[in-house]
Amino acid sequence: MEKIVAIIPHYNHSKTVSNVVNKLTALKLAVIVVDDGSSSQEKENLSSLALLQNVQVIYRAENGGKGAAVKDALNIAFEQGFQYALQVDADGQHNLDDIPQFFAKLTQNPTAIICGKPVYGEDAPKARLYGRKITDFWNMINTLSTDLKDGMCGFRIYPLNSIIPILSNEQIGNRMDFDTEILVKAHWYQIPMLWVETPVKYAEDGISHFQGFRDNWLISKMHARLFFKMLQRKFTGKTV
Repeated sequence: MEKIVAIIPHYNHSKTVSNVVNKLTALKLAVIVVDDGSSSQEKENLSSLALLQNVQVIYRAENGGKGAAVKDALNIAFEQGFQYALQVDADGQHNLDDIPQFFAKLTQNPTAIICGKPVYGEDAPKARLYGRKITDFWNMINTLSTDLKDGMCGFRIYPLNSIIPILSNEQIGNRMDFDTEILVKAHWYQIPMLWVETPVKYAEDGISHFQGFRDNWLISKMHARLFFKMLQRKFTGKTV
């Protein structure tokens, strides 16, 4: 997998991101960390990662949101000649031992987005689970299908030749709305998706940057925007 790079959006997670990076480099993956305007101390803590072989740390001037950081990472990866980008979170929630399963799926269909389908334990916050069910409902409406098994897990492999044009041509949210919106738009662009069931863990002392009112409002606006766009597509016959 010489043409695949791992990308990590980072915001004040320096205590966990080092372990994530070490696991990725152990798999012989190049890594791009995009810091999204973390505190000065957090940026200082990141500096040691930039010294590792095949690890890049990119600093955004100010906080723009998870989606903005992922967009930057995807564009940088494409500009550097990578064909695929493996997105993982910086907080250690994702089970990186499942990465070989993602690679196996990719060999089945190199044009597909390989998506994590989360399996939650008892540690999962109930509010998050209910919110995901609402998003799953709207994803069925906005894709007129049951193809999206999950829209919010940020553990994925993107084929960059297909994803970069969507970033260039479409409005995609810059914050927690990104993970869902990019998949709905990818479905509209008829990019196939394959799914890997993977456990997600929530540490008791874990740091979440999900801001209830703001991010739920953004996600609600995203669903509404996609709904009216879906109606336009359906009644005009436009494919995208």
